Amino acid sequence: MKFRYLMVALPLLFPVNIFAAGLPDLGDASQATFSPQEERELGLRIMREIRADPSYLDDAEVAGYLTHLGNRLLLNSRESRPDQEFEFFAIKDPMINAFALPGGFMGFNTGLILTAQSESELAGVMAHEIAHVTQKHLARMIAGQRYSILTSLAAVALAVLASRTNPQAAQAVLIGSQARQIQSQLDFTRDHEKEADRIGLNILISAGLDPRGMSEFFERLQTAGRFRENGAPSYLRTHPITYERIADIDNRTHSLPYRQVPDSLDFQLVRAKLRATMGTPGEAVEFFDSALREKRYSTEAVERYGLISALLRDRKFLRADKELMQLYENLQSDADEALENHHLTVAPQNTYKTPLSSDMIETLAERARLAVGQPAEALDIYKTDPRIYRPHRASNHYTSMDKTPENHRLGTTIQITRKSLQPSAMIETLAARVKLAMGQTAEALDIYEAALRTYPQHRALIYDYTDALLRANSADAALKFVNQQLQYMPNDIRLYQLQAQSYGALGDMMMQHRAQAEVYTRQGNVHAAIEQLQIALKGDDGDFYQKSSAEARLKELRVLAEAQKKEK
Repeated sequence: MKFRYLMVALPLLFPVNIFAAGLPDLGDASQATFSPQEERELGLRIMREIRADPSYLDDAEVAGYLTHLGNRLLLNSRESRPDQEFEFFAIKDPMINAFALPGGFMGFNTGLILTAQSESELAGVMAHEIAHVTQKHLARMIAGQRYSILTSLAAVALAVLASRTNPQAAQAVLIGSQARQIQSQLDFTRDHEKEADRIGLNILISAGLDPRGMSEFFERLQTAGRFRENGAPSYLRTHPITYERIADIDNRTHSLPYRQVPDSLDFQLVRAKLRATMGTPGEAVEFFDSALREKRYSTEAVERYGLISALLRDRKFLRADKELMQLYENLQSDADEALENHHLTVAPQNTYKTPLSSDMIETLAERARLAVGQPAEALDIYKTDPRIYRPHRASNHYTSMDKTPENHRLGTTIQITRKSLQPSAMIETLAARVKLAMGQTAEALDIYEAALRTYPQHRALIYDYTDALLRANSADAALKFVNQQLQYMPNDIRLYQLQAQSYGALGDMMMQHRAQAEVYTRQGNVHAAIEQLQIALKGDDGDFYQKSSAEARLKELRVLAEAQKKEK
């Protein structure tokens, strides 16, 4: 079987009395004999297998959203440490599951993301899993059996994948190995679960999300019967959800004040995007068509975003372009209604802490200036901020609105001048993709350039813009842009791939192989990277500096390859 990644499942469902009194002291996580460096190296090896498998969802926007949510939780966690790295990613799998790997790598099945009905529900699962990692539960269990851990985890992983289509085959994989014994050793203990639930709930509360999301998600799974005996392999879940566990979580959150936490737009868009990938392209289109026709949605714009994604997948480009216009009309209408019906106020103080994005900090600065009677200074920010005053040259469906500030005091109505609407990086990325599909490359580039001024770190925009430049035979511009981005994201595999493509388009074979070597290095394939550098050095192109740099890098990788050989 092709799928061979070494996955350690973190079951969501355990029959434990969480938040019980007398929580045992598990000791300082730093006392684990499995060092952070060893843990990270093992995780990188496993991730090499994961990224090579078709089930790995190589989608910058889905991964970016999971990373943003994970960072929001981590920023409010007293348990996080500078030496603990995290990487969040998605797996194309309808089963409801989340898992963690050594070294802070954390995967979420698309089935789990789609099952979560609110952002707080998804965050509740993520917070629980983060707590397992920060408390070194996995590292503690691995430390005592490292002599056979790689072989054993491989056997368990094979059984996991076999069980999707053939439970008997999965059992056969287990019988011929030590996997069954090791799996029982890796199951989290009751004490681990108590600690992860307690800390996970605290993380959720500190991040300003609804703490009831955790119990609501578990209750939904129980009601749906998703984890009965015939629903998932028994070695991945030791026990089903119990009413007792849900009641324990509810008891702990009962005394907390109720706080309605709206879902972020990106959470809704990610779910719509994933839904558009399900079934055949025609079935996906019909799903969204039916929902829009029957008004079965909470936000029309989100549903239309999903429809456009499905239409692109079904290659119905003309209709996708038409629906894109309607999407922006929906968004503009929503914005107009919000300005007319709502007051811009400062939320009262509470116990919730939320990390501030650059946009939020900018907004607070504007409010502060208005509050102290400096409306002119506040308005200047809006006039010079490209996120607000940079309309798309290619998008004539934006409506201008001119309103003046009044009643400049906190807690009173504040109306702000706006000249354009850029509601989401994901929507801007989709708009540019529609234009590219229509063959309107110049318009797509306009959209990318305007959106990147607003969302300069949105990776899907960065990758797509580079691709669009290459399509437009602007390899020089593409290479310059990629090199600039690599200064901020020096370990981004996709950027090195784009760099290699750019060099190739320019006919610079030596630098193309040099860039490809960096791709393989970051994928954990050191031997392939060495081969690329050897090919690069055999060519006639390249100046003295470039060749010297390649030779130095080759020496580094040979040392690394030798060290890896000794570890086996």
